[in-house]
Order: sequence, then structure tokens, then C-alpha cells
Amino acid sequence: MTANFYDYTAKSLRGEDVSMNSYKNKVVIVVNVASKCGFTPQYTALESLYDKYKDKGLVILGFPCNQFGNQEPGSEEDIAKGCVLNYGVKFPMFAKVDVNGSSAHPLFKYLRNKLKGTLVSNVKWNFTKFLIDRNGNPVKRFAPITNPENMIEDIEKLL
Repeated sequence: MTANFYDYTAKSLRGEDVSMNSYKNKVVIVVNVASKCGFTPQYTALESLYDKYKDKGLVILGFPCNQFGNQEPGSEEDIAKGCVLNYGVKFPMFAKVDVNGSSAHPLFKYLRNKLKGTLVSNVKWNFTKFLIDRNGNPVKRFAPITNPENMIEDIEKLL
């Protein structure tokens, strides 16, 4: 298993390889998202956080996932349109990934290993949020029910 957040890459919604190294010296939130989830309105709060803190070094990375209740069935193009049209998302979005199981994206295997959940390390549902400091260290995991506004204190400490 790779030792550092910056060692991973992921495909953007446009299919380009993006190195997490390009987010060095940033405070990063990695979140698995879905467009047909009860927590989908969190896109608005996440975008609000991004707008408020991006100039201070915050970046949010959205990873669509269809592993929970078939809540992200669309193509990358559908996802891109929905995020922008419905929620005005401007933070970086990535291609659809699995977050659990043998087919899980290596980044999520790493994050789950570093920041275990309450009872298990698996991601329990969409909109699980991982907070990473400016040095690439995963520091806190937030449950799907956690409203992004309730992360502000932890984010400000790292900025």
C-alpha cells in the first residue's frame, strides 16, 4: 500500500489522470458523492465551503460512487452536468469509483486504512468526508450525516 496521499492518482470526469501531488500544501477534503442520494443537497454546502476557503488553501475533491443504492447511475457526462446545473459545483470532480471492496479505488483503500470508521473501516454511505492536512496526512473522517458546515472548525485549524 502506498504510504502517502500524494502518491495517488485518479481520473478526472474528463478522463485525465490527476496526481494528488498537484494538491500539495492544500487542505483537502475527499468526499464520495452521488446525485440521487438523500445527502445530495450537501453539494451546496460543500461548494459554499470551497468558495469561502479556496483562496486560503482548501480544495474539495468529489468522487462519484454508485455502490450505495444505485444512487449514481449516470455517465461521467451526466454527473458533470448534474453537479454544475443543480448545485453550481466548481470544485474538482473525478470519474466514478468504488470506495469499498476489492474493486475500491486505491485512494479510498488508503484513506479507509488511515481513518477507520466508528465500527468498521468501510465507507458506510455516500458523502463520507476525509479531511487531509497540508502535508498529505489524513486527519479526520466525517460521517455522511455530518453537514459540511460542521467541519469548519477542523478546516480552519488546518488552514
